[in-house]
Amino acid sequence: MTSDGDIIRTADICDDHGDDVLVCEIPFNDYAKRNHFHGQVVTFSTFEDNKTVRDVMAQGGQGKVLVVDGQGSRRRALCGGNIAAEAHSHGWEGLVYNGCIRDQHEFTDLDFGVKAIGTTPMRPRVDGIAKVGVPLYFGGIVINDGDYLYADADGVIVAPRKLHD
Repeated sequence: MTSDGDIIRTADICDDHGDDVLVCEIPFNDYAKRNHFHGQVVTFSTFEDNKTVRDVMAQGGQGKVLVVDGQGSRRRALCGGNIAAEAHSHGWEGLVYNGCIRDQHEFTDLDFGVKAIGTTPMRPRVDGIAKVGVPLYFGGIVINDGDYLYADADGVIVAPRKLHD
């Protein structure tokens, strides 16, 4: 497998471990400085609500990727620039949103990865309905808490374990 420094290419992982990899079928957009990142998955399931996401991020994200299933809603953003900056400061490798972000101009200088399906200006609700550590079903795959995620310009893939050295 080849890599460019710290970049682990999803195509290389697929070539080397095709049967162990699930490819997410959602064409995410990139919003922060890096379009490539990888780490152990922490799952967060919600709908237009991000009340407890800061609590999860504050637990620290070294070597981790937060995967948020917002059920593909484009009505309300689940992350703005302040939350993204907090995630970056807590050491998260990246954020993946099956939902929208807002204040995208505040993401551009953050040196980590943020992928989402789009943007919207509306703030999230704060109902407290989110669930952490549950299986997520989107993009034609199941993403489990503790899986390993690889992301780059080609897409997002997950495996039940780390697949690189």
